[in-house]
Amino acid sequence: MTPVTQPVASDIDGYFTREESRIRSELDEFLRIPSVSARSEHNADMVRCADWLAGRLRAFGMTATIHKTPGHPIVVGEWRQAGPDAPTILLYGHYDVQPVEPLDLWTSPPFEPTVRDGKLFARGSVDDKGQLYIHVKAVEALLKVRGKLPINLVLLAEGEEEVGSDNLADFVEQHVDLLRADAVVISDSSMFAPGLPSILSSLRGLAYFQIDVTGPAQDLHSGSYGGAVVNPAMALARILATMHDSKGRVAIKGFYDKVQKWDRKSRDAITRLPFSDKHFKSETGASALGGEEGFSTLERIWSRPTCEVNGLLSGYTGEGAKTVLPSKAMAKVSCRLVPDQDPQQIARLFTAHVKRVAPKGVTVSVQYIHGGKPWRAELEGPLYDSARRALAAAFDKQPVIVGEGGSIPVVGDFTRVLKTPVLLMGFGLPGENAHAPDEWISLDNFTKGLRAVATLYDDLGKRT
Repeated sequence: MTPVTQPVASDIDGYFTREESRIRSELDEFLRIPSVSARSEHNADMVRCADWLAGRLRAFGMTATIHKTPGHPIVVGEWRQAGPDAPTILLYGHYDVQPVEPLDLWTSPPFEPTVRDGKLFARGSVDDKGQLYIHVKAVEALLKVRGKLPINLVLLAEGEEEVGSDNLADFVEQHVDLLRADAVVISDSSMFAPGLPSILSSLRGLAYFQIDVTGPAQDLHSGSYGGAVVNPAMALARILATMHDSKGRVAIKGFYDKVQKWDRKSRDAITRLPFSDKHFKSETGASALGGEEGFSTLERIWSRPTCEVNGLLSGYTGEGAKTVLPSKAMAKVSCRLVPDQDPQQIARLFTAHVKRVAPKGVTVSVQYIHGGKPWRAELEGPLYDSARRALAAAFDKQPVIVGEGGSIPVVGDFTRVLKTPVLLMGFGLPGENAHAPDEWISLDNFTKGLRAVATLYDDLGKRT
């Protein structure tokens, strides 16, 4: 049954209209803080960003505490005055962002928010500061207009999502009572298309590796030694070439043993989405699409595992020529995983494969850097009905159910430790350049997202 659409409450809608300029100004402040979790030179910025966010929560009536970790701080905000009969919602987001390089590909400075053609450009604008701030301002609107929330709310914002959330799982396990909730809500994803709100039903997991190949003690003259000494760059290329077979399948022994097949109903639902390979190819700038044979593009992204080279480094890469036989070569490789693959098991299989195919004459090591489990859910029940109503009210269109090729490691931790349903409703768009230069968020989506989230919390409070 399709949930009945309800209008966005007029008092809340009016608040967002009156406060639009201030809300945007505060978002710009948030985005100007260079909270790059991967770079130690930004450690002080990470602390400053956590402090800034906690201060904003306190300014409109939430309590906020900052928890130190072995890495970057975790911010926890609370409002628990709705009473024991009201549902408790755990809101998750992250305030850390990706590195900005290459800088020369940014049209405007990455930490100076700039509006062009209805898009707000800045690092973190969509991943995930902008989407997290949609929730922060929705909560503010409800508290400012009505003096209370219809739900009990716990906000959890971490600073290490972009580097694997190494400390978050331990934090969740150590603070179960603090984080216990009836539902988890996350906005760190994209809508399927402009004007088409979406609810996520699946996320791929991740296993991330570094392969190091070492040969001679130093770089050698390629004329004097080439052909007699094994070249680490060529050895690495041979190793990487064994990762796939001729049909695009990952050729690591045992890689597919735990892969769940999607049922026919789910695969048919994908075919009904407004998707075009031609448009997708144009959006990516790729000359052709590829991947595992027997699956559509969306199936490859949402329901099938992958093994991809993310970076290569070896030898001389400067201008002009330098004829060297490099002493070392390195590759970064990520495997995206699907239910029921386990990143630790994939790490063992990946390492064994590399060791097995490595040529003689070089030393090869594999480092497992980090990983996260895949997630999939059946979207049935009051939580998802409320989300459908809220999105339909804000966007004037019923949402679609989609998958996501990326990873949010904490989703699996919430499901495993807190044993509560997770709702993923994002407000990004395809082509938003998350993790790339010129990252942006649609200002129309930001505006409608405010209303959707406020309506969601309103609706959840009324269903008790």
